[in-house]
Amino acid sequence: MTYLLLGALALWILLRAGRRPRLPRREWRFLTAAGALAAFAGAAYAGVREAWVPAFVLVLTGAWLALSTRRPPGAGAPPAPAQPMSQAEARRILGVGPDDGPDQVQAAYVRLMRAVHPDRGGTAGLAAQLNAARDRLLNR
Repeated sequence: MTYLLLGALALWILLRAGRRPRLPRREWRFLTAAGALAAFAGAAYAGVREAWVPAFVLVLTGAWLALSTRRPPGAGAPPAPAQPMSQAEARRILGVGPDDGPDQVQAAYVRLMRAVHPDRGGTAGLAAQLNAARDRLLNR
């Protein structure tokens, strides 16, 4: 048990020491999930052997690792625009002229959204700009 705790402490120091993390977020999430599973398995083994204190410590360690695996709120969300979009900018983004009506605006929006939707390989930022431009032109 002592070696397990010393190894976990050494790993934590190696990965967290310094100004920037040693592993990117995706790999850190994978390692913490694997560590949580290992801690829960160790807790089950310690519980079967009726070693309650190590089992309790391993459950707490596994819970801490599992909670640190979750994404923080708002991760991956597109940033909110700093200021409202002008009519001219919205028309330029959608590629519609000043004389085009709501039907043409909606048709341009659908055509562009099919090309840049995040589910089809586009980015959330482009989709957010298209949504903002459509909402500005259709007064939503």
